[in-house]
Amino acid sequence: MTDERSTISQEPDDTTTTDVTPISGADMNSLSSRDDANFYFGCAVVAIGVIGTAANALILYAMVASKQHKKQLLIFNQNALDLFSSVFTIITYSIQLSNIYLTGVFGYFLCALILTDNLIWWGIGGSVINLAAISVERYVKVTHPLCSKKKLFKRLKYSAAAFSWIASITYMTALVLSTSAVIDGACYPYELFATDMARVIHFLFDFSFFYVFIILLCTFCYWRILIVIRRQTRVMAAHGAGAPGSSTGQAQSNQIQTNVIKTMILVNAFYAVSFLPFYTHALLANLNPNFIPTGGGHYLTMFATFLYTCTNPFIYATAFNPVKKVLLDKLSCKISPEQATENVANRQT
Repeated sequence: MTDERSTISQEPDDTTTTDVTPISGADMNSLSSRDDANFYFGCAVVAIGVIGTAANALILYAMVASKQHKKQLLIFNQNALDLFSSVFTIITYSIQLSNIYLTGVFGYFLCALILTDNLIWWGIGGSVINLAAISVERYVKVTHPLCSKKKLFKRLKYSAAAFSWIASITYMTALVLSTSAVIDGACYPYELFATDMARVIHFLFDFSFFYVFIILLCTFCYWRILIVIRRQTRVMAAHGAGAPGSSTGQAQSNQIQTNVIKTMILVNAFYAVSFLPFYTHALLANLNPNFIPTGGGHYLTMFATFLYTCTNPFIYATAFNPVKKVLLDKLSCKISPEQATENVANRQT
């Protein structure tokens, strides 16, 4: 992923240098307001991380409790990636608020792994790749149901889940280690591109793959899925009177598929909306040499991006029926029959 801070350098907080330069009152006020904005933005992001961690952990628990973590492996992986991103959002911005002076090898790796948001983007990048994998899985399951029941397809799902982690970690680590530096105790992320053309080419690749391609792929998959479901619904309506039992079972299966698809359409739509300000701002910054980035625009775009991983779990909680049932039972203090049987067995032993 392209971090917009390639256009906004993180300057050292210590303004004292060997070259004494007078600082006007306006400059001091500007520095103070910038520091205040950074502090409040960091606090807001930490709060987002806390909410995202709690929400994603709760969804993962609900999926395990409802035994959906194996049936919906890629959706489970999606929430695991979002949880990873949320946890490191808390860690990263808590450290950034500490204004640590960076020195030596430890300072460089602290810059490369933490202060560049690298670990956060491991989770976000993997989440985006996993979104595409979920879309393709749903497409194959609905349009080619016989293929989806083969062992090879199940292995491919596990491979896709692993690939989303490996690809994101490899891509982000290679990018950060080659373009970030520590200068005068401060971390400068995504600054050391060989040329401006290299920076633009990287951004265009990032934007084309992680935004345009992902959205087009998901749109195509779910558009084709909806066409197939509507066709199946018409066939069921035409033959429903002849085999009521069979049609009821097929209707339930289609309803489950429809609910999952609605959930994933919401997640994909929210991804498109959340990342649009980020990529629009980055596009202007990278392609227009006269573009002057503002702190407010940067904070707004990054806030919307981090909000994505925080809000995803609420979509699953409200639209994914097995998860919603477990959460409602938990909130109403109900005990499922399986849990009641297990509790009785524990008392007897």
